[in-house]
Amino acid sequence: MGKPIFLKNYMEKFVWGYLDEVLSKYPEICQCDVCKHDIVAIALNNLLPKYVVREQGELYSKINSLDTQYRIDVITALTRAIMIVKDHPRH
Repeated sequence: MGKPIFLKNYMEKFVWGYLDEVLSKYPEICQCDVCKHDIVAIALNNLLPKYVVREQGELYSKINSLDTQYRIDVITALTRAIMIVKDHPRH
């Protein structure tokens, strides 16, 4: 039997990876767990998913994530999500 197969949206890991960096530019924004999860959920709903299967797929996605436009898209989606949560916090 080979390695187990898994299915994962790599975009989620990427968005979480940039969250603190983007939030640091908005110190007035609540950073409780509810708000952070809302921000990530909104951002992910506005980005194309990047599903990977197996470790090779994840490695390929990591390489693609170095693309400048890819980072800009994630940062833009996070910034928009932060503004939405700022105006409509659920906590």
